[in-house]
Amino acid sequence: MATFISVPLKKSSEVELVKPLSKFVTATYPAGEEQAEYLRSVEELNKLRKSALGRPLDKHESSLEILLRYYDQLCSVEPKFPFSENQLCLTFTWKDAFDKGSLFSGSVKLALASIGYEKTCVLFNAAALASQIASEQNLDNDEGLKTAAKFYQLASGAFGHIRDTVLSALNREPTMDISPETVGTLSNIMLAQAQEVFFLKAASDKMKDAVIAKLANQAADYYGDAFKQCQYKDNLPKYFYFQEVLPVLAAKHCIMQANAELHQSILAKQKKRFGEEIARLQHAAELVKTVATSHDEYVSVKDLTEKINRALTAAKKDNDFIYHDRVPEVKDLEHIGKAALVKPTAITPPLSQKFADLFEKMVPMAVQQSMSIYGQRKAETVNRLVGTMREATNLCNGVLASLNLPAALEDLSGDSIPQSIAEKARAVVQLGGLQSIEQLIRDLPELLTRNREILDEALKMLNDEETTDNELRSKFNQRWNRTPSGDLYKPLRAEGSNFSNILDKAVQADQVVRDRYNAHCDMITLLCKPENELNAAIPSANPTKTLQGSEVVNVLRSQLAQLDEMKRERETLEGEIKAVTFDMSTVFLTSLAQDGAISEEQMSLSKLDQLYGAYNQRVQATLRTQEELLGQVQTSHQEFSSLKQSNTEANQREEVLKKLASAHDSYVEISNNLREGTKFYNDLTEILLKFQNKCSDIVFARKTERDELLKDLQQSIAREPSAPSFNVPAYQSAPAAPAGGPTPAPRTVFTGQPQQAQQQPPQMKPNPPARPPPPSFNPQAASPNPATTPTGPPNSNPQPLAPPSQAQGPPYPSYPGYYQMPMGYNPYAYGQYNMPNMPNMPYMPYQQTPGQGGYPAAPPGGQPYPGYPQQPQQPPQQQPYYPQQ
Repeated sequence: MATFISVPLKKSSEVELVKPLSKFVTATYPAGEEQAEYLRSVEELNKLRKSALGRPLDKHESSLEILLRYYDQLCSVEPKFPFSENQLCLTFTWKDAFDKGSLFSGSVKLALASIGYEKTCVLFNAAALASQIASEQNLDNDEGLKTAAKFYQLASGAFGHIRDTVLSALNREPTMDISPETVGTLSNIMLAQAQEVFFLKAASDKMKDAVIAKLANQAADYYGDAFKQCQYKDNLPKYFYFQEVLPVLAAKHCIMQANAELHQSILAKQKKRFGEEIARLQHAAELVKTVATSHDEYVSVKDLTEKINRALTAAKKDNDFIYHDRVPEVKDLEHIGKAALVKPTAITPPLSQKFADLFEKMVPMAVQQSMSIYGQRKAETVNRLVGTMREATNLCNGVLASLNLPAALEDLSGDSIPQSIAEKARAVVQLGGLQSIEQLIRDLPELLTRNREILDEALKMLNDEETTDNELRSKFNQRWNRTPSGDLYKPLRAEGSNFSNILDKAVQADQVVRDRYNAHCDMITLLCKPENELNAAIPSANPTKTLQGSEVVNVLRSQLAQLDEMKRERETLEGEIKAVTFDMSTVFLTSLAQDGAISEEQMSLSKLDQLYGAYNQRVQATLRTQEELLGQVQTSHQEFSSLKQSNTEANQREEVLKKLASAHDSYVEISNNLREGTKFYNDLTEILLKFQNKCSDIVFARKTERDELLKDLQQSIAREPSAPSFNVPAYQSAPAAPAGGPTPAPRTVFTGQPQQAQQQPPQMKPNPPARPPPPSFNPQAASPNPATTPTGPPNSNPQPLAPPSQAQGPPYPSYPGYYQMPMGYNPYAYGQYNMPNMPNMPYMPYQQTPGQGGYPAAPPGGQPYPGYPQQPQQPPQQQPYYPQQ
């Protein structure tokens, strides 16, 4: 009786894991020990996949352990790599486990760029292998029973997990073997078998009959549910696999019911309910008789039948002679209780006992993305604080330059270069002067052009592939069933548009810098000249030596010194702000582990406020200090200007000194801007190259997928019929009177001369064999029902014998969708050929076989035999008719 159902494994195609994963690792993580460790882990993952899927697996726990380890690694890897069609594109191809390339429904093969699809198929194989291992166990000992029960429950849980997750994991229609209906049915089958194993264990342990009956009744209930589910699903019975499973489920349902009734009858006997005992045994006998009659080729119930019959014979004998208890109807019997001792194993990774995360140190993509956004927020905070201080410093320098400070305090002699101007001139020369700044300006267009070309080339690859995809989609219509490139590339195009906007803004910034350079170019050139030429270019003025020791000058110098000190403090503060570091990955990982999600915005803003709140207060304090000092400087300068002797030469000199001071500040700012612009373009080049590689990878993956789909379509088209499907041959149905006169049989032409053929085959061909005689015709035997005899014009020729009701020779399989082919005699003529080149060759006369009646005379010229079935265009040998796919 112990016939158990197992599930075949799916087969997978080889997948290149090392190259794309290594490329992502090298692009994401800096070179070093961490990157090297991740690259080694990628190699290990590839080896693990080959061990799990690249070779036949033994029906042993060690093979299942390999599958479970690979499944656990997939669960661990999935959140750490951006697996998707438009990022890290890995296409996994799997074949339907049940469809062997038949004509029936289901897709034989499905390729998807989805790690969820790979996980689903690997878990299916783990469940299938668990069912095979369980079915191989020796159920005559406790160890085998325990192992079988464990693996059947594992298989049930795995199939149930696929049922609940497959649609969300794939986001498209799966193959039939992993569809929710199929795996749901398989889960129920495995659960029923696990319950049956517990029944066998209870029976072998000789537990109480009440307990055994309840276990058997629960197993029967599970088998009944699985059988109903198979029948209710339209697609499942079309599989050869389920055609073999259905009778086993029906048989097991009856067998478990019979066992439940048998053990419940023992309980009834113990309670002296002898009539109930007989009724239950009779019901059990009927159940096993049904199995023996309908499903004996699948499940043997010989031993159980003998056991039930012996008990029934003894019970009837005792009741007839001793107890005379009334035997109730089956429907009046009390229902047997149920005891479910099994449940599907929960699928909560890790499932393997030997699991070790290959990418343990790598943070999940959700954390990586949160870290990236946090980094942007942090950079914005730092830039805002530093930018605020720099703007304030530029404002301060501008105000002092407009007041010609500190040069005005140093130029009280009126005939020499002020010390501050001389220092500014030397600083400009040390920084490279005009040549440095002009070289930077000349480099910018080249850097911009390089970035434009990289971006345009990346977008061109997307455009070309999308054009090809659209052309093939319009050509194949619904057959081209993959994600449209236009939809797939939307995130990439948005990213490319963002890069284009960034470049446009950079061009505008470059123009602002050039305009500012052009405005100060003359004064910067003057600062770059030798000291004597610079002194000569500055107008001289009458000395105002009376102001050299005045209090106003001392106050101004003190105030300017405070401003210089404030600027130095800002430089120190800027360094401290840039040096602030904090590892938010720990915070994000903790949140992901506890809540299953990361509230990045709230957590980042809170941490940034905590880190930079004090620095923000210090920046604001420097702004207030500067505002107060500049106000004091302007007041003191007004007093200084009123005391200073005013003349035209002095005003001209002061104006030139102002421009020189402003030119120095502008030179420093323009140089910084140009260097930042150069760094920006160089950094952007690396980013654009990564973007280009991303586009290249997805285009290559799409091309591979396109070629594979084209190959499948070509094979599918090649399997399609080149001509319309043939009609059912006329000889399979009762002949009817032709309307408008019968049509001559194909490949036969009559001239009106009886027994005379048109031509004879050429002599290089052997003559065909003589036509066999038709069987003798018996109208009563051929047509027991006269009402069904076809009517037609009277003639002396008997109608040919109808095909026998049963096929002669090897039977044809009765698969769904196939026509049964009766094997009657072949009515096609062997010797009648149309040979127009040899009109005078006589027709080979028909050789009559002794012992049979003569063949009927020929009909009038040009007419076939009346009532004779029309002959279709096909060779003489009769072949079974298969529907075209």
